[in-house]
Amino acid sequence: MSWYRNTVWFVKGLREYTRGGYESASKHFNPADVELDVAGRSFLVTGANSGIGKATAKEIARRGGTVHLVCRNKERAEVAKEEIVTETGNQNIFLHVVDISNPKEIWEFAEKFQNEHKLNVLINNAGCMVNNRELTEDGLEKNFATNTLGTYIMTTALLPLLEKAADARVITVSSGGMLVQKLNISDLQSGNGPFDGTMVYAQNKRQQVVLTEQWAKAHRNIHFSVMHPGWADTPAVRSSMPDFYKRMKNSLRTEAQGADTVLWLAVSAEATKMPSGLFFQDRQPVPTHLPLAYTHSPPEDEEKLMQMLEEFSQKFKSVSPG
Repeated sequence: MSWYRNTVWFVKGLREYTRGGYESASKHFNPADVELDVAGRSFLVTGANSGIGKATAKEIARRGGTVHLVCRNKERAEVAKEEIVTETGNQNIFLHVVDISNPKEIWEFAEKFQNEHKLNVLINNAGCMVNNRELTEDGLEKNFATNTLGTYIMTTALLPLLEKAADARVITVSSGGMLVQKLNISDLQSGNGPFDGTMVYAQNKRQQVVLTEQWAKAHRNIHFSVMHPGWADTPAVRSSMPDFYKRMKNSLRTEAQGADTVLWLAVSAEATKMPSGLFFQDRQPVPTHLPLAYTHSPPEDEEKLMQMLEEFSQKFKSVSPG
């Protein structure tokens, strides 16, 4: 069945996920949806020093929003911040150095952030695709630690702050690659069998879709969404998928095109007219399963994922100072 999923996904990708797919979809966009002044609203973007994260942060800054850049690498983040301030003239850009693969760091950051700032919109963009099985200093498989557990902790730790905000939103940048994976809760850290970084990443992205759906049910005052940016020419794609990049580089979207739906979900009034918990591509909700791909999960597996992540997260919270 995996060959069927992969083939259907790739054909779909050639049609929809490339630059041509964006250009076709964008003919139906309403520019007024994102031509807004968002001064006074606070946005937090993880993985904001390059790629789609930086492109999103820059567009929010252009519209007057207060932007918190959460990045792992201080030097690259400072360069990104300076670029955003210079290009947009917006001085309300703040930098926070946090490694999203380190659960203790996320808890400590979130606790401090809640005491010092307000937050209207959280954008979970940070991610990684590590092609060999690597463990973090906490003994966590790195893709899982960053893409799934990091996203879970950042979101749940900031929920109390978001619950207080007007028009609160959480947007998670996922991938159409999740369409080739069925949720697998039996091996969250990919320790069994051969390790395929691309498929581990796709599994993490499926997990993000499930997280979004579960959060939407539990937190009615916050609008949750998850999205696929299409195949974009970003540093992450160039470094993690060199063969794919070489084959597809002339057809890839720009970073700004990849970020367009993130921006739309973050600022437009139209986005929150849609039900919470949906998966978006090019400003439209799209199915989270391919036809006949058998990737649906029983509800108990989805609930179990949430329970397992909560247990993981509390373990790291209990050992953090304060």
